[in-house]
Amino acid sequence: MNDAWAAQNIQVIRSLMERSALYRRALAPVSLAVGALGLVAGITGWWADIDTARGFALLWAAVAVAAFLVAFVVMRRQAIQASEPFWSPPARRVAQAMLPAMFGGLIAAVVVGLPAWRDPLHAWWLPGIWMLLFGAATHAAGFFMPRGIKLVAWAFAALGAVCLLYVNARMHAAGMPALRLAHLLMGAVFGGLHLLYGIYLALTEQRSDCA
Repeated sequence: MNDAWAAQNIQVIRSLMERSALYRRALAPVSLAVGALGLVAGITGWWADIDTARGFALLWAAVAVAAFLVAFVVMRRQAIQASEPFWSPPARRVAQAMLPAMFGGLIAAVVVGLPAWRDPLHAWWLPGIWMLLFGAATHAAGFFMPRGIKLVAWAFAALGAVCLLYVNARMHAAGMPALRLAHLLMGAVFGGLHLLYGIYLALTEQRSDCA
């Protein structure tokens, strides 16, 4: 049983290494699409002046679901074009690595955003929490994907830490700005970082194709 388990793990690791280029190609369109979605959502939340904790949590939960669906469609198409099974053992390992942190983000949205009695400014805790947890999820996936994604993960985590420290200081001092500005923060961080990473991947992929 142990020998079979070890052999299976070795096969999964070998398969992950072989598919690194496939994952890298898939990440470029996924990052660009998710980045554009994040920017649009941030501007929409700011423009519509969604200023309740529940509204903030529900909007960005919907954006997360939409981003997941976009990633699913793009990566499934990539797998079909490469004649690869989509829900393969390596894909399951990546999903399992990301799942705990993503689940934590969902719980944070429920606890902070959904109770009707929440003060709207309580929702300012969510961007920092989500950035930290998304950074953790991305870093976990980075063990199976291109190395550059770990730098993106640390960028999310660092920005999340700064955001939480800022919120903690302002909550006890001058108070937080209007919640509509948190939409712009979410759009700038989640949309902006994904767009930058997608552009980087697209440009470097073109250079490698020309070489």
